[in-house]
Amino acid sequence: MRDAPSATFVDGRFLPVDHPDGELDLRSPADVDDALGVVPWRLDHAHDAVLAARRASGPWDALGLDARIAHLRRFRDVLAAHEDAIAHAITREMGKVLREARAEAKALVAKIDLSITEGLAYTRDWNLEDGRLSVRWRPHGVLAVIGPFNFPLHLAHGHIAPALLAGNTVVFKPSEVTPHCASLYARLANEAGLPPGVVNVVQGDGRVGALLASHGDVDGVLFTGSYDVGTRILRENAARPGRLLALEMGGRNPAVVLDDAPFEKAVADVVLSAFSTTGQRCTCASRLIVTRGLADRFIEAVAEKTAGLRVGHPLDAASFMGPLASAAAMLRFERYARMADDEGTRCVREPPPVTVTHEGRAVRGWYVAPRVRVVTAPSRESAYQREEVFGPDLAVWVADDDDHAFALANESDYGLTAGVWTASEARFEAAARTLRVGGITWNAVTVGASSRLPFGGLKRSGNHRPAGIFSSLYCAWPLAVTKGSAAYDPTTLPPGVPR
Repeated sequence: MRDAPSATFVDGRFLPVDHPDGELDLRSPADVDDALGVVPWRLDHAHDAVLAARRASGPWDALGLDARIAHLRRFRDVLAAHEDAIAHAITREMGKVLREARAEAKALVAKIDLSITEGLAYTRDWNLEDGRLSVRWRPHGVLAVIGPFNFPLHLAHGHIAPALLAGNTVVFKPSEVTPHCASLYARLANEAGLPPGVVNVVQGDGRVGALLASHGDVDGVLFTGSYDVGTRILRENAARPGRLLALEMGGRNPAVVLDDAPFEKAVADVVLSAFSTTGQRCTCASRLIVTRGLADRFIEAVAEKTAGLRVGHPLDAASFMGPLASAAAMLRFERYARMADDEGTRCVREPPPVTVTHEGRAVRGWYVAPRVRVVTAPSRESAYQREEVFGPDLAVWVADDDDHAFALANESDYGLTAGVWTASEARFEAAARTLRVGGITWNAVTVGASSRLPFGGLKRSGNHRPAGIFSSLYCAWPLAVTKGSAAYDPTTLPPGVPR
């Protein structure tokens, strides 16, 4: 990664960055002695990328769907050939355990196949029976994709693949935590022969994202990240109702365990839901709500299994959790831990200090132990209880009955996903009718959402532009076409119109 001449890719080439406006000085979160190099960036490169995407948009659209599909299939094949390099880049730069990074690399390939097949089924041009009326799906033009660090390629690619198929061109701004992953993505897009300007990658901090979100020549902003940044994008575009905004802004997701839940299955599922990817998934279950009849035994079992999770170097096959993704993520996690302590939440088991070795030596990284906390003083005013912690922390509430459990689950500013564990289909269906979320699981983990389903949430989690298989729907707009006759028939004119 350190040998890359540039991480900024515009109009089919990597640009030198002279007189940078800033630099990203990166170290692996798994081993801070592993320097990943300095990535310089310039703000005006974002403007250059938008102009390059604009120049490429007309010719890319004019190629037609079949030609674009052929391009995307070549890109798929290149991604498949480099899955191992992609996975190792993700692990080294973001700290995700290699098992999960390999799954992300494979998801890039699968996303193109799904977009070409099931995704396009939602946006096929169609005609009514007499051929006079039809719907055609048209691209927006230039789309800015602003990606997160936790899935540095998969979530951005989930926008990019359907956007390109629809005839759009893209400017991708990755998280400042994972610039090298995005640079690798650009190199592979170039290797696949995508025309210059169709996919561009720009680097930098929030100022670059803000420029893209407000740029006058951008037709849409596809964003995955925090609620605070998403609302800034909304405010910036308040006077632009015609600009597409697709915003996915996280979750504070409940795991609802009712007293007839399959006990051992529910324990394992809740732990996996809470602590996969070190708790850094927007679909992680960060709130456990368990009914009183099961509560004591269930909470203790979850805490015991959590204590047995292996925190280790992400390249070690035995590791379940790697580090948090950055020093900033560590500071944020510690801030919420202090809040929880100040509010009197009870750690079921005190988290031990974490010591990590790799290849026979101790390593320093952003490692933390997972923890399970019982909320002793529920409060709507508590930032810890309300906000997305985005780390390996599971807060626990005890509910009196099903209705109380569902009410607690809905007492959230977010509405991305929820899990429900019960042996009763009727009780699950009651939950599905009641919970205000974009996705729900029954006796299944909340993480690992299927790309064959829509993906998005309500309330602070999103703006009703679900991604997943529905991403095709916001990457194009429907053009209604009405065809008349070229023949003039004056007898069809209404009264009062000269013949």
